[in-house]
Amino acid sequence: MAESILRIKSKQFAIDIIHACREMRKNKVEYTLIDQLLRSGTSVGANIHEAQFAQGTKDFISKLEIALKECNECDYWLDTLLSTQSIDTLKSSMLSAECDEIRKILISSVNTLKSKQKTGTELK
Repeated sequence: MAESILRIKSKQFAIDIIHACREMRKNKVEYTLIDQLLRSGTSVGANIHEAQFAQGTKDFISKLEIALKECNECDYWLDTLLSTQSIDTLKSSMLSAECDEIRKILISSVNTLKSKQKTGTELK
């Protein structure tokens, strides 16, 4: 079975976040800020991965919504780090673009699932 584009993108995003956090650590950026970005950025993919083993449609949607919240939080930390000149502008732009792409896929997925749930369409 082929892996979903969302799982692939979210895993790559987590890897990119880890590398960015390592770089910021070398530059002595405040640990708490790095930790917040690391936690939210890696949590996106973890929740998407966990959704694969959800106990029904409601649980699946819930996991994707949690991933969406983490994605939004990650975007906040990226913006804060950029505003404080703690992260390179180019790196921040790249990570924000990845985050935005994942967010759009999550929103579309959640909306589609909720729509199918309302109409009683069979989910596979």
